Amino acid sequence: MLVFNNIKSLAKKQGKSIKTVALDIGLSENAIYGWKKTKPKADDLAKVADYFHVSVDYLLGREEQAAPQFSPELLDAIDNAEGFSGQPLDDHDKEIIKGLLAAYLAGKNK
Repeated sequence: MLVFNNIKSLAKKQGKSIKTVALDIGLSENAIYGWKKTKPKADDLAKVADYFHVSVDYLLGREEQAAPQFSPELLDAIDNAEGFSGQPLDDHDKEIIKGLLAAYLAGKNK
């Protein structure tokens, strides 16, 4: 139940429903609701963690604080950003940018 509640909280912060989250990551629309009573598969839990940019440990309740939540507008800007050559950024570069922003925000909040 803790996993479900953590996901529900993250979804609410981003203005999304549990159903939308499930469909966005390729699960059935009621898969996450099923985690109220059953344990999720590790691969599915990792998909949710990646979707919200948090650790699996956070979803499991092993960490107290989630990674910084970026606004949908910022995530869209990163996803649509171009590199120095005018070409779209690849997924690796996008993750680096998100990591740098998370580190900056973590340091700023200390």
